[in-house]
Amino acid sequence: MEQITIALPSPAAGTTRSLSYLHFGQPDLGPKAYIQASLHADELPGMLVAHHLRALLTGLEQQGKLLGEVILVPAANPVGLAQTLLGTSQGRFDLRTGQNFNRMFHDLSDDVWQRVQPQLGQDAQANQQLIRAAIRASLAGIQRDQAASDELSAQRLALMRLAADADVVLDLHCDCESLLHLYTGTPIWERVAPLAGLLGASVALLETESGDDPFDEACSRIWWDIAALADGKFPIPLACLAVTIELRGFSDVNHATAARDAAAILDYLRLQGVVAGPLSQAVPAACEPTPLAGCIPVAAPSAGLVVYLRELGESVRAGEPLIDLIDPVSGSVQQLLAPVDGCCFARENRRYVAPGTRLSKVAGKHALRSGPLLWA
Repeated sequence: MEQITIALPSPAAGTTRSLSYLHFGQPDLGPKAYIQASLHADELPGMLVAHHLRALLTGLEQQGKLLGEVILVPAANPVGLAQTLLGTSQGRFDLRTGQNFNRMFHDLSDDVWQRVQPQLGQDAQANQQLIRAAIRASLAGIQRDQAASDELSAQRLALMRLAADADVVLDLHCDCESLLHLYTGTPIWERVAPLAGLLGASVALLETESGDDPFDEACSRIWWDIAALADGKFPIPLACLAVTIELRGFSDVNHATAARDAAAILDYLRLQGVVAGPLSQAVPAACEPTPLAGCIPVAAPSAGLVVYLRELGESVRAGEPLIDLIDPVSGSVQQLLAPVDGCCFARENRRYVAPGTRLSKVAGKHALRSGPLLWA
């Protein structure tokens, strides 16, 4: 294992921060996997999973069982980790710009296409190598063309350079209170489904373009975009399996759960040829995927005390009572109803909320939304 540190531009005189990552295995020996935790810096379950993965990967490397390379970023957002307001971590948004740390990653598709289109041929493997080289060249050019002089832009660029040419990209997050669930691209679901089964995911939300360029999609969408631009003239493999893994809720930070999640991730890396050896478990069947556009939030129309009437994981029918929103002064109660048939899989962890707060998410089977599909 090698620990490597990338210096970020100073945000103020006399201060510096850096991004650290761990490298296991040998470059160009075999498939490459990239795993990062806590891109939203206050989402901590992934950080503990990364802690367990560090120990497991160290042992596998010593045993000669790494068939490729693994990059592990245990804390992917040093900028957000430093943000604390009145004793509370503020890791979702950059306090300087207001930007979500998991948005506005680099859309490389057009630039990569321009670089590779004259060279593509009928050999899918050769095309894959050309595209990967073009991805690296495109990211190298960003520093020259759009100097990443501010800390947040430099952090985004550094993460993309580590991940964008990988075969497997796993971005570890969590929700407020939730069941384990995944976000991934519709075109790669069949190859991601074993990961959903190994992790015991209750919901898998699929899209081809969710809007606002989140990290996982910035890495994997290049491949189906280029396949579409090639229009069947050249074979373009979907060579990056990028997944956002929502590791339950904020408070689900314990060794037993993290150890199980780390073992499941290693099993998936075995399936992808990154790690040698037998699986620790048979691969369970995956949950039935649903479209991200069918995931419908329930928002608070006014301020109030929140009482949930259904538990996470319950199937609900459209129109069924889901939440009581109570005005403690007037005593009035608004009953908020399930918006669609589906699984109630995530909810807000605060029990007194402001108007507009998204309180619960229900994963429905039918795509009902359009435009940007992610939340702030």
